[in-house]
Amino acid sequence: MIFTEADQLRRWHWPLEKEEISLADLIYFQNGAYLPHTQAVVNVDSALAGRGMGVFEGIRGYWNDEEEELYLFRLQEHFERQLRSAKIARMRIPYTVSELVDIACEVVRRNGFREDVHMRPLAYKASEQITSKALVMTALEDGYAISVNPMGRYMDVKTGIRCAISSWRRVDDNMAPARAKITGIYINSALAKTEAVERGYDECIFLNAAGKVAEGSGENLFLVKDGKLITPSADQNILEGITRRTVIELVAQEWGREVEQRAVDRTELYVADEVFLTGSGAEITPVIEIDERSIGDGTIGSLTSKLQHLYSDVIHGKRKEYFSWLTPCYKVAKAAIV
Repeated sequence: MIFTEADQLRRWHWPLEKEEISLADLIYFQNGAYLPHTQAVVNVDSALAGRGMGVFEGIRGYWNDEEEELYLFRLQEHFERQLRSAKIARMRIPYTVSELVDIACEVVRRNGFREDVHMRPLAYKASEQITSKALVMTALEDGYAISVNPMGRYMDVKTGIRCAISSWRRVDDNMAPARAKITGIYINSALAKTEAVERGYDECIFLNAAGKVAEGSGENLFLVKDGKLITPSADQNILEGITRRTVIELVAQEWGREVEQRAVDRTELYVADEVFLTGSGAEITPVIEIDERSIGDGTIGSLTSKLQHLYSDVIHGKRKEYFSWLTPCYKVAKAAIV
């Protein structure tokens, strides 16, 4: 069922009650149309399903009760990165950044969310034929979809997590583009995360082919040592994360501190005063143990804690000086019914 405009406004404008949302009720965007979840599908013979030919983003949205508004965080930057990923992967996205922003907000409005959400824009190769050109990216049909689902905490940000250095190495940029969010590459993350969880840990940490620290399975990494805030540099086969960039900008603007971006040795993590992971899903997640070694005193560090509180205020629209990073989804709809 696709809701009328009046239905959409009524759904999000309920005072305090929150409707239980089932997957079947959700509305997604796919190839120019807003469709029920059950109709937004990709064939199992597609290049996406069979060969991992897709580029995606993970975008968070946060509900503000006081303002009755859902804010999508750094939406434009996410779509700019997706267009760069598509360029690297020889895919075509038939929309501008501005058009994608409008579509994303419309998907939220059609679902009437009054809670935190996770959005997944996906550009993919939709061709189903198995031919001699099945691996020629430019010869295959393009598709595009945006899904959005309710999502609370992705990790334990209150007490911290335990990590293990993975035996799997982070994919190298000369093998597959590490700076692009390509669906097929994430088997690398899945294998490493599975290994860590099966060993009793919460998350893994990748080393790159040179044995230097790269990132988590889906997060960038920071450490604090002797008062310095350090993160692996972009040439260490990391994804250039938007939350990573946000942290670098926040500590500069709020505290006048510069983040040192360089190669990081594995053993530097063991003797760090603080370690934390960043990502759209992970937000700012403290790491309290790595490979059976406590980080600092084994509790959340003071800088990590300060960043968590600052970041929470920013993403929920409580710091107006950073409001340019937020895209309100219901602002237009509210103006229409005043």
